[in-house]
Amino acid sequence: MTLHANGLPAFGDGWFQVAYTDEVGPGDVKPLRYFGKDLVLFRTEDGEATVLDAFCPHLGAHLGHGGCVEGRSIVCPFHAWKFAADGSCSEIPYSEKIPKRARLGKWEVRERNGLIMVWFHAKSEAPSWEVPELAEYGDPEWTPYRLASWKIKAHNQEMAENAVDAAHFLYLHGTQGMPETAAEIRDHVLAVDSRTKMKAYGQVVPGAIEVRAHGFGFTTTRFLGIVETLLVNSVTPIDGEYVDCRFAFTVKRGPNEMVTNTVAEKFQEEIKRQLEADIPIWENKRYLPSPMLVKNDGPIGIYRKWVKRFYSELQA
Repeated sequence: MTLHANGLPAFGDGWFQVAYTDEVGPGDVKPLRYFGKDLVLFRTEDGEATVLDAFCPHLGAHLGHGGCVEGRSIVCPFHAWKFAADGSCSEIPYSEKIPKRARLGKWEVRERNGLIMVWFHAKSEAPSWEVPELAEYGDPEWTPYRLASWKIKAHNQEMAENAVDAAHFLYLHGTQGMPETAAEIRDHVLAVDSRTKMKAYGQVVPGAIEVRAHGFGFTTTRFLGIVETLLVNSVTPIDGEYVDCRFAFTVKRGPNEMVTNTVAEKFQEEIKRQLEADIPIWENKRYLPSPMLVKNDGPIGIYRKWVKRFYSELQA
């Protein structure tokens, strides 16, 4: 078991983003490093996004550096061995016989909502839930994604806990007050609903925040108030120390394009400001298995109960 510096298993089970759809066109090849492993992402010529283990079993070349796509296969840059989208070796150009063990590990991939995601399970079990389709994605009434990303020295669990940590919004982020927050476990989903006050156009107005965390790797946050805004958040562990954090913002279109763009820009700036205030806390805090909680901290206990289901390595 790979442990994070905070003592938790480094990788929880679930779906995690490895790229955006428009980053990988037909025939493109992209090297990746996630879950402490080297991987290769490529899109077949007929359009399927595929993720395989990166190192050729022949003499160890990394297919993500110099490999190319032919049809539905990726070709090793060293000796031109071909590997099909299912990971099997489909051809060795100078040998009629293909060794039975000549194959690469294949990762389950889902391409939804403009994201390319892979399934990680510590015990190599098949996916037990699916990534939901988002009605807002591709809807002409909603703006295209505005993107932001960070590499952070932190653990998924510590980062996601902020959604239920009501007090930190006031004291760290300087919000208009502490939100009233409730959390409910719905199988692999944690539903967090908050009532809060938001500042918009110089006025303080009531608003609501709906967070739906689908495991550690895919979370949606909907802000309801003067404007409707959706934040799609994915945090993917790179190794036992760092994660890739990606934010994609979309806003429901307003009465005109200028208003819509202004709202989207201001919203994105505020969310980035809040996350960047969290980073030095995450990167320097200590994980406490039994925190000293007090009234009005928020439903942290419910959250801590929910996260246990994603550590199959700790389960009998």
